[in-house]
Amino acid sequence: MDKKRFAHAAGTASSADMLGAPCWVSLMARDLRASQDFYGAVLGWKFRRAALGDEFSVAFADGTPVAGIGALAPRLQVAVAWTPYFAVADADVAASRIRERSGTVAVGPLAFSLGRGALAADRDGAVFGIWEGALLPDWQSGHKDAPAWLLLRTRDAFDAAIFYGEVLDWAGDSPGGCDVSYENDEVVLLSNGHVLARLNSGAVEAAPDPLVRPRWDVHFPVADLDATTRAVRDQGGTVMAERLTREGREAAVRDPDGALFTLTSRTETGSGAGS
Repeated sequence: MDKKRFAHAAGTASSADMLGAPCWVSLMARDLRASQDFYGAVLGWKFRRAALGDEFSVAFADGTPVAGIGALAPRLQVAVAWTPYFAVADADVAASRIRERSGTVAVGPLAFSLGRGALAADRDGAVFGIWEGALLPDWQSGHKDAPAWLLLRTRDAFDAAIFYGEVLDWAGDSPGGCDVSYENDEVVLLSNGHVLARLNSGAVEAAPDPLVRPRWDVHFPVADLDATTRAVRDQGGTVMAERLTREGREAAVRDPDGALFTLTSRTETGSGAGS
């Protein structure tokens, strides 16, 4: 996708319109073509070149932008991982807030054609990104037809909510900002009553099992969970665990490059993170 087409898809929405909200997910991969082959076979995604350069592509499902994949893990010396990005009005201000609150800014803020972004980690090591600039209006986490939704597995959800609230202006007075509520020992991120993400306690920082370390877990809803997990194995990925939750069935998965993500049953979870 060239710059003009991507900008058209992005429309006029900007990060200032949805402060603190999840606005995108991206995979930092080692090999762009290999990642495209895996996710294309497993999730049926189609790919177009992004305005950010030859090392980036945008994944589409039924014509809707789902995620980005960038073959930047070796160059930036970061782990191969799925990373959520949150909308901010000023990337420099947000980066300063992260550092002031004992988080880490690993990369950036860097300037791109459509905005500015940075890669960071919170106090417990969960990796996330911040983005200042144009947004894709078709991408929104949380609703029942969303391409992805988010769950923070962290040591203490309430402590994490304080960190992210201060960095991203959650529960602030800014127009378009996000609200926070508490349900069943979880912290819930909302916008206009609509659930965008959940924060869950219980992760163990030094755990040998990567599934229980602090991390942002990106969930992709699928129509047929069993068929999709078979495709994961057929394409060289690993199904780490399958489980029942209060929303339905899900499977924790690792792609051949090592990136963790979760598949959820679209018919059973419905709203994913909530509606």
